[in-house]
Parts: sequence; C-alpha cells; structure tokens
Amino acid sequence: MEDNLSVLLTFIPKIEKGNRFVLGIDGLSRSGKTTLANKLSQVLQEKKIQVCVFHMDDYIVEREKRYNTGHEEWFEYYHLQWDVEWLKDHLFKKLKVSNQLNLSIYDDATDTHSTQKIKIPDTCVIIIEGIFLQRREWRGFYDCLVYLDCPRNKRFLRERDSTQKNIEKFRNRYWKAEDYYLKTEAPTEQVHLVLKN
Repeated sequence: MEDNLSVLLTFIPKIEKGNRFVLGIDGLSRSGKTTLANKLSQVLQEKKIQVCVFHMDDYIVEREKRYNTGHEEWFEYYHLQWDVEWLKDHLFKKLKVSNQLNLSIYDDATDTHSTQKIKIPDTCVIIIEGIFLQRREWRGFYDCLVYLDCPRNKRFLRERDSTQKNIEKFRNRYWKAEDYYLKTEAPTEQVHLVLKN
C-alpha cells in the first residue's frame, strides 16, 4: 500500500489558489479503495493541503429500492444501489462550483437517510472513492482516475467469515455486476493509473 501511495502522490499536482483537483479512486469490492483514500488524505493534510473525501457507499439508497425489486440481483446492485442521476446533479456537478453540498447520507443500521452538509474549501483536493466510479454518468467529472486492481479470490478472502458463507449472493449479485462493469466500461483502460493491490 505504501508503494501505491507514493506513486499516486506523483499524479497530484500543486493546487493553485482557488482551484480544486478531483481524484477518483475506483476498484471492485474489497480492493483497498477506502484504505488508500484515507491514507492519501492523511498524507495530504500533513502537507497542509486541504482535502475532502467522499465514500460512495455513504450514498446508497434504502433497501426496498435495491432488493426484491423484480430485477435480477446483479442489476439491482449495479443500477439501483445508488441514485445515479441524483448524485450526478447534487454531488458531481457541484464539486468544482459549490462551497457547500447538501447530500443524503445513508445509515445502514436504521435503513434511513439524513442530510449531510459538507463545506468544500476553495482550494483543495477532492477524493471520491467507490465501486463503479467510471459509469458513463460520472466519468467526466474527475481530473485524475486511479483503478485499484486486485484478483477476485484475494478480495473475497478480505470479507468477514460470516459474509463468505453466503457465496451465492456474491455469485448472483456482486460478481455478475462486477463482470458487467468490466465488460461495459473497461475501467483499467480509461484511467490515468492502475495500481496492483
């Protein structure tokens, strides 16, 4: 991870006053996106660079909108897990122009949302990490895109033991959606940097 961090830092330019640099950290489930984003944020702050981090898992929809909808499970995960157009309008389109974002953050324990007000400094690095970041609706909003490449078997072993026991859910929901993403968006071919993890 430290080597990946060092390489990634070379892709972040000096941010001129009044500018924002948007970095997307893409990768499939358990590839290390959150860990890398958090470590990068810490290093940048140590360098006195202001940082905003967005974790896309914070912005998923309620369970009733993504489970038992009548669609195949992989379709629910890829197409219904997030309100893609809402996030495009209220998050992505405003990253460079708004000083405050009002976002609907998800609480898994209660399956509810609350409004999150996020102030964005005029001069900062904005890090967005999550799966399927390169879907066509969001792809054009990043200044730099990184993809964390990690084999499925290695990623699966990072799941909790109890989660690993429900392998059918992975086969029908997660892995089919990942395969669809790899086939339709070719994420490793569109990025500035591919990191092995």
